[in-house]
Amino acid sequence: MAEIVLYDTVGSIIRSLGSLALQEIGVLWGFKDELRKLGDTISTIQAVLLDAEEKQAYNHAVKDWLRKLKDAMYDADDLLDDYSTQLLRRQVMTRDKKMAKQVRIFFSKSNQLVYGFKMGHRIKAVRARLDEIATDRIKFGFNEYTTTTQFEHMKRQDTHSFVHGEDVIGREDDKESIKKLLFDPNMNEKNVSIIPIVGIGGQGKTTLAQYVYNDEEVQRHFDLRMWACVSDPFDLKTIVVKLIESATKERPKSLEMDPLQSELRAKIDGKRYLLVLDDVWNENHGTWSNLEKLLVGGLRGSKVLITTRSEKVAEITGTVSPYPLRGLSENNSWNLFKKMAFKDGEEPNNPKLVEIGREIIQKCAQVPLAIRSIGSLLYFKNSEDDWLYFKNHELYKITQQENDIFPILKLSYDHLPSHLKQCFAFCSLFPKDCEIEMKVLIQLWIAQGFLHSSYGNRHLEDIGREYFMDLLWRSFFQDVQRNIFGEIEKCKMHDLIHDLAQSVAGEECTILYPDREKVVERTRHVAFHSSNSLPDIPTLLPKPNKMRTLLLGIPILPTLCDDLNLYNAVLELNKPVSNTLISSFKCLRALNLSRSSIQKVPNSIGKLVHLRFLDLSRNEDIKLLPASITKLQNLHTLKLEYCFKLTALPEDTRNLISLRHLELGGCNSLTHMPYGLGKLTALQTLSLYILGQKKSSLPKTKGGLGDLDSLDELREVLQIKGLEHSRSSPLEAKAANLERKRHIQWLMLKWDPESSDESDKAIVNDEQLLQNLRPHLNLKFLTIDGYAGVTLSSWVPSLSNLTVIVIENCKWLQHIPPFPLLRGVYLKNLNELEYISNDGSYVSSSPLKILILINLPKLRGWRKMWETDHLPLFPSFPSLSYLCIKNCPIMPLATGNKTTPSSSSLLSDLSKLKHLYLVELEQLEYLPLEWLQNLTSLKTLGIWDCRKMRISISPLFQHLTSLENLSILRCKELINNENEDGAHGLGPTRFGHLSIVGVPNLVSLPRELRGVTTLQGLQIMDCPSLVSLPEWIGDLTSLQELEVINCPNLISLPEGMHRVTSLGRLTITKCRSLEERCEQGTGEDWPKIAHVPNFHNGGDGHLKDWKASQTRQMYQEIYKVLHIVAS
Repeated sequence: MAEIVLYDTVGSIIRSLGSLALQEIGVLWGFKDELRKLGDTISTIQAVLLDAEEKQAYNHAVKDWLRKLKDAMYDADDLLDDYSTQLLRRQVMTRDKKMAKQVRIFFSKSNQLVYGFKMGHRIKAVRARLDEIATDRIKFGFNEYTTTTQFEHMKRQDTHSFVHGEDVIGREDDKESIKKLLFDPNMNEKNVSIIPIVGIGGQGKTTLAQYVYNDEEVQRHFDLRMWACVSDPFDLKTIVVKLIESATKERPKSLEMDPLQSELRAKIDGKRYLLVLDDVWNENHGTWSNLEKLLVGGLRGSKVLITTRSEKVAEITGTVSPYPLRGLSENNSWNLFKKMAFKDGEEPNNPKLVEIGREIIQKCAQVPLAIRSIGSLLYFKNSEDDWLYFKNHELYKITQQENDIFPILKLSYDHLPSHLKQCFAFCSLFPKDCEIEMKVLIQLWIAQGFLHSSYGNRHLEDIGREYFMDLLWRSFFQDVQRNIFGEIEKCKMHDLIHDLAQSVAGEECTILYPDREKVVERTRHVAFHSSNSLPDIPTLLPKPNKMRTLLLGIPILPTLCDDLNLYNAVLELNKPVSNTLISSFKCLRALNLSRSSIQKVPNSIGKLVHLRFLDLSRNEDIKLLPASITKLQNLHTLKLEYCFKLTALPEDTRNLISLRHLELGGCNSLTHMPYGLGKLTALQTLSLYILGQKKSSLPKTKGGLGDLDSLDELREVLQIKGLEHSRSSPLEAKAANLERKRHIQWLMLKWDPESSDESDKAIVNDEQLLQNLRPHLNLKFLTIDGYAGVTLSSWVPSLSNLTVIVIENCKWLQHIPPFPLLRGVYLKNLNELEYISNDGSYVSSSPLKILILINLPKLRGWRKMWETDHLPLFPSFPSLSYLCIKNCPIMPLATGNKTTPSSSSLLSDLSKLKHLYLVELEQLEYLPLEWLQNLTSLKTLGIWDCRKMRISISPLFQHLTSLENLSILRCKELINNENEDGAHGLGPTRFGHLSIVGVPNLVSLPRELRGVTTLQGLQIMDCPSLVSLPEWIGDLTSLQELEVINCPNLISLPEGMHRVTSLGRLTITKCRSLEERCEQGTGEDWPKIAHVPNFHNGGDGHLKDWKASQTRQMYQEIYKVLHIVAS
């Protein structure tokens, strides 16, 4: 069912032929008339294209005619691109004095004659082919249309729930049924139960699984949740890698199967886990058993939820009867249709339109994906006549078998305008379940020439974003993720939508799987699924000179990063082959070599003159790029992120005059920017700009701040590092003109903090430098790092759109201006800061959501108090969600006594605070009652290294009713209330985890824990006075993990241990006497713990490891909250 869509491509070529630049070349080389004749021929063909594209579905001869036309159009496009490339080369050569000799040769009369003669012949050859094709059109009797399908860029008023899929319609009962199965601990005799959800494609199996997976009760019930999309083929190593990544949020260090299975077992053993295996197709029982063996170590009550279309898969995998997912009810089908088809999801006042709509959804067979697709399509049709025509003349033309919604999805595709059809078909290069980066997808569309602007001043990226949103609103994309600015960053395609993309793309786009021999000659775009056959690229791709896209680095499989080491052998060990290989793709528009482990980019890269998109990111061993790369005058995007060893960009990078995106994030070894980047005036992305050390004795080879002057199109993030090298010339910063750069959202200004001294000159120069780096008022994020000034610049408080400020490593900073509208403040290593607001100003209420104060040794309060001032030291923070205070030794956190409210307390109004960390606060001796009374929403409390603090669990449990996690590290004393006899139903209802580390006076567990039936994890470490565990530990009916480390005086376990039947993992380390009593089979206490499936006795446990783990978790939460704050 491959579709040939040419209308927009032909239109693009006609526009190229009419451009002033090409007309100039025609005059210069003497073939202006030939270009005009070529344009006339192509215009004649374009007039019948829309009719031809419609007829190809049922006329093979028409399809063959279109195929020949497409091949000819590709050649015409390559030809015209050669001409425009020559013009770009001319621009580069004429502006560069060093190339004067080359310019003379290039523009010599003999050279122009030879080149013009050669190109003239090429034009005639292409025109002859097209003339023949144009003549053939007559026999088909095509009708002439001058415009494509009417299309408008329409926007929904409320796209939040649509984009995020937060409102799942009609699946509440299904969710509750699945939850009952998940919560049933005695579903079968095995520890791990497997529940298949079975249904046809598009029925909403994945949506239901996500709905259940993210349910709050489900999250609390399971210790560990993992998600892996399996699809086809069923590869055990790939699945294990996905599970480890899902569980740890980190990539496994080794990809050998033995350490992988050990790591997975270690992660799930002794835990009650939930695993979702989405989209399973494997019907081989032996293959499934190999995975099942790795999952058996979970605690009783662990569940594996499988989604599949196959009844046979459900039969092979399930340990219980499969859950059949049916279609939506008639009422829910209508509710979903309303949401997709009508403005704001509201039913219109037109009864006839409602009647037509209800008749239309009958054809959708109660399948959510079909309803979404048709509803999205009709959203863009406004009249009753449009809906009637669609129902009577289009919807009922399709033939549809039972449980087959593909024809309906194809109908949605048919209604796309030509320019969206080619963009959608290109998406077939991304494999199923792949996370597609919107920015990269748009860059690839631009590279292929799919985007064009009717208005010269519009960025192609903005048009691409519009195209993307059009496809998203039509339900061709789903599962959207947003970045820290609240903008769409990634998406996925439903499996059936991906099947549709592959179907309409046909042989034009191919994912090359290991078992596929080679691609056909008509293939133009290729992505490699695995690199096992990469050394055989010349035989796999019989016509490399026809290729337009080669994607070798898409993270299709987690193992691909390592598989691509093979590619290193091709590119590095066999240089003649690699140079030949690269140069053979002479018409390539897009090349992705990311994650390829290459050490050296071949010089032949400079021969790919048509290249627009080049991705070399995440190749950690690349140190330098070849100078030949600067010959790529058409290059729009150069991605070099995380090339950690890259030390410099080529000196002539300024010759890449078409460059729009230079992505350098994570290139930490770069020492400077090359001189002349300011000539790249089309640049929109320059994520990192490094100022190098100045050496006046050498010619100017390093870029300075002045090079930023003309880069006014920069957007999103700009990080300027090495500002210490501009201290001697602070006026140079003014030349950067950051104030004109209205699209930058996050500005990061960084000095090396070790380079600053206490001299007045350094302070004054940095203050002048910062003053001259004034950004545009649109800025949302500001980072200032290593600044040596005493005060911030006057422009800082004027940034009315600023939401987050990060200030760190500013040794001498004493004053910070007030920011009444900030939502995030991060202050770290500010040695001289006494007051955050030094002018006495006060904000009674603030939208602040996150506040991080770290290593502020002189901080006394938020504001300076005046004699006549009766306002408190700290303003109210009623919206604060996250608070971390570390090493602020003289900060008056609380005054008075435990029971008397303090007017200066920072925590006087924090009813929405969810996470609180108090770290290294030597002045804090207790938690005042007023704090506890206000922290009604607190979920996480960490008290670390507050060595004078005496903590009592009883008031914590009494007031912190939302508390879920409590960690106490090295406090003076943990008070055990002898009169307390358990929680008795009071206190936090979701309290799940307690860590007590380094408390020297702890003799026994706090009695308040007795009866806390929600406790799942208990960790006791470095408590030398602990002599016993209480008998009532057997009452902790939900306890799943218990760790006792370095408690040398704990010599036995209570009898009640055998009653903790939920315990899945027990660790006893560095407790010598207890370890001996717990020896498997022989120890006196062994019978008490013999029921625990995972018992670790002996070994080592380190406090620093625990603290590192907790700190990592803390910073992960910081980033998560920052993300929420920004969006």
